Parts: sequence; C-alpha cells; structure tokens
Amino acid sequence: MTKDQLVEKIAGDAGITKKEAQSALKSITSGISGALAKGDSLSLVGFGTFSVSQRAARTGRNPQTGATIQIAASKGAKFKAGKTLKEAVN
Repeated sequence: MTKDQLVEKIAGDAGITKKEAQSALKSITSGISGALAKGDSLSLVGFGTFSVSQRAARTGRNPQTGATIQIAASKGAKFKAGKTLKEAVN
C-alpha cells in the first residue's frame, strides 16, 4: 500500500476529503517523528510501540578496499507490533 492509497482509505473510512485525510496522516507521522526525535517512545495500544534504539560505535570494513573504518554511534527508529496487530497478521 502506498501513501496515496492510505490517504484514500482514510478519506473513505472517515467520510472526509482526501486533502483532510492527507493533513491528518501528515500530523500523525510528524507527531511520531517528533516524539522519537525527543527520545520518547509512543505506544498505540493494540497496534504497537515506536521507540528509539541506540547503536554503539563499532569498527567496520570497506568492502571495496578492505580498509578498516570506524562507524559512529547512531540512533534508529524501532517498532514492536502489539498483540492485536500480530493476531491480525497471523
């Protein structure tokens, strides 16, 4: 499913225009992004939990040259599916 298809689904289910549905979707995604950027986690009961995971600095290898390189520590977004979502998928 693409973003446009999701906007159409939201508009149809909620009985609103596509423009309003697109605005709602943008608000949801920016809210999730904002919470994660602050280091918070976001739980949607039955759907899942969005959180931030830490990756430690490590030594890697350039596959073309074989040279050793340092990979900096970083943060990544993580999603853990909730019980209801897991049951719906299975």
